[in-house]
Amino acid sequence: MQAIPFLKMHGAGNDFVVFDARQALITMTPAVARKIADRRFGVGCDQLIVLEPSREADAFMRIYNPDGSESGACGNAARCVGALLIAGLGRNDCRIETLFGVLTAQSAADGLVTVDMGVPQLDWQQIPLAHATDTLHVDFSPAPGLSDPVCVSMGNPHAVFFVADADAIDVPALGPAIEHDPLFPQRANISFASLNEDGSIRLRVWERGAGMTQACGSAACATVVAASRRGLVDRSAKLVMDGGTLSVTWAPDGHAMLTGPVAVAFTGFAPPDLLAA
Repeated sequence: MQAIPFLKMHGAGNDFVVFDARQALITMTPAVARKIADRRFGVGCDQLIVLEPSREADAFMRIYNPDGSESGACGNAARCVGALLIAGLGRNDCRIETLFGVLTAQSAADGLVTVDMGVPQLDWQQIPLAHATDTLHVDFSPAPGLSDPVCVSMGNPHAVFFVADADAIDVPALGPAIEHDPLFPQRANISFASLNEDGSIRLRVWERGAGMTQACGSAACATVVAASRRGLVDRSAKLVMDGGTLSVTWAPDGHAMLTGPVAVAFTGFAPPDLLAA
């Protein structure tokens, strides 16, 4: 087995290891994904991305969490992959197939990249939740002073808690328990959001299968959708996250548009022992 090249990329600090398997097959297993994602013994990342051939789009983007599970959506990964495909194709846009469906990415001003994350799913069965409920006001209180989340699916399940001060929340302590609560049969991404005086939203996220991350694109979309449904913001807002700022517009046609920066941190080669099952 030969060493395989990869890219280390990030979108607002949400970092990814990207392998291109469109020309040569790369066998990826949950165990190998866990090894590569490990920040001490592997390369380290929030998600591992494998690009595969697609009949429906310019590439298929397979997403592995650090625990080896697959995710149906990742907004910042889609923007990073979009930047790669756009540069390679010599166009201003591209199409990316995911488990959730086909996404469109396009170049934006100032070197930013926008991805159309599709139409949010708001029904309890679509998210999914364990029982019928009003997803705008979910009767769920997982900790003292924490209640009434909004639940949304962006191709992955999200629960958004609006709090007075997101920075005061002990995310590492609360996130794991809420992620695995029986209310979420497929687990969930857990967001803690507070409104800033300038109209932006401070957002901190515990990601399903990944833990606390510097930024989360699908959570940013879910939060703006949730805030808009609650009447807290109009249909667009900036999300101030630990790794940087993302912008989301919930367009009149129902699609959530995510915009933000992308960067290549470094390139490298994964040695054969790291890729062994």
